[in-house]
Amino acid sequence: MTTVVDPDPAKAAPGGDRGLLGAGFRGPTFGIVTVVTLLAFENMAVGTVMPLVAGDLDGLALYAWGFSSTLITSLLSIVLAGGWVDRSGPGRPFMTGLGTFVAGLALAGAAPSMWLFVAGRAVQGFGSGVAMVALYVMIARVYPEELRPRVFGALSAAWVLPSLIGPAVGGVVAEHAGWRWVFLGLIPLVVPPVLLLVPALRGTGLAGGGAAAAGRSRYLAAITVSAGAGIFLYGLDRPGWTMAAAAAAGLAGLAYGLPKLLPAGTLRFRRGLPSVVLVRGLLAGAFFGTGVFIPLALTRLHGFSATQAGVVLTVGSLGWSASAQFQSRSKRPRAFFAWLGAVLVTAGIVLSVGALQFSGWLTAPAWVIGGAGMGFAISSLSVLLLDLSPAGEQGVNSSALQISDTLGSSLVVGVAGALVAGFGAARLGTGLAVAGALFTAIAALGVITALRLEARP
Repeated sequence: MTTVVDPDPAKAAPGGDRGLLGAGFRGPTFGIVTVVTLLAFENMAVGTVMPLVAGDLDGLALYAWGFSSTLITSLLSIVLAGGWVDRSGPGRPFMTGLGTFVAGLALAGAAPSMWLFVAGRAVQGFGSGVAMVALYVMIARVYPEELRPRVFGALSAAWVLPSLIGPAVGGVVAEHAGWRWVFLGLIPLVVPPVLLLVPALRGTGLAGGGAAAAGRSRYLAAITVSAGAGIFLYGLDRPGWTMAAAAAAGLAGLAYGLPKLLPAGTLRFRRGLPSVVLVRGLLAGAFFGTGVFIPLALTRLHGFSATQAGVVLTVGSLGWSASAQFQSRSKRPRAFFAWLGAVLVTAGIVLSVGALQFSGWLTAPAWVIGGAGMGFAISSLSVLLLDLSPAGEQGVNSSALQISDTLGSSLVVGVAGALVAGFGAARLGTGLAVAGALFTAIAALGVITALRLEARP
């Protein structure tokens, strides 16, 4: 076993340059930001082009699965990565995850049918889940505690360029070169961040204090949760008793596995770390669920092109980046920003859903408010998680945070997709309004839970 303590002298030097671009931090900072930029671009672009993909591959019935499949497979990979990273350090898991993500891009970009496209998205989810857990632990191993808020602020800033050009560029590429190049065109761009991060990854072995290895019961729980989520979402598309049986089986799998994967007390709203993890999932489900259906509403109800729909998402994402930068330099408690973010996410969803009933362009300023809320909340919750985690449990707890993220998003998107599909194309506006009510209720629960982020003295 290799133990690395203070791999970077600049972390311990009282008079050294402790900025993100200071000695020892420049390479990791550029590499991490580049990776997140690529993931953000794919995330922003896929929402814009999904209506075109569904039309080209005759896959409107599988529209929500284009998102949910990615999230479900990442559940399993996140759990695997948590124990793997704690045992071996983030280097090998990160490289493996990034390579798998690239394979998923190739499969999705070349898919001749909607089912194969969904399979490619599932492979992407598996790879990105491993890579993101390793990335969180890499931040904890490379940067001192006082720099972590700025690192997560930089990660949010990495969304600026994709937010500015991702949806619009995705729409332009899809309309003029074909939607496949939105995926295939990202593959060669993975090489630069790999080269930047190799030196930093060599210095991120095991942290002192041992590792919390994931045992068989944890792996079984991960498989059960992933299968349960998939069965539950599959059942939403089935008629009659099949729906009831599948939903019951899926919920049983979730009930068995989740308590073993999340911090004790998460599902009981326990104060401290459990509530940090729960709030992350609630806000992710509400915000990303709304964002998935905004392009569909704009293109089907208001006649927007894919490029115009991308512009609306772009404007909203700027609020995320700006608020993340603000919170990263503020001395106010992280719990305050997390609660403020939850309030703004709820307000943004309410205003966006209302705006979609009247004018597509009014959605843009409303979505800015929701994006600002996510910028305040997500970075602050990430910092709180690392602050509350012992060194040997950073991988497992980062894994729990990502599980909450992905499970919240996949279940909410799946349920909302079933609601919208149930109303049909003729009553799409009504279906989207009902889905919006669901998103609002989940975000409001996040506001209440955000009052419990700090443990009692």
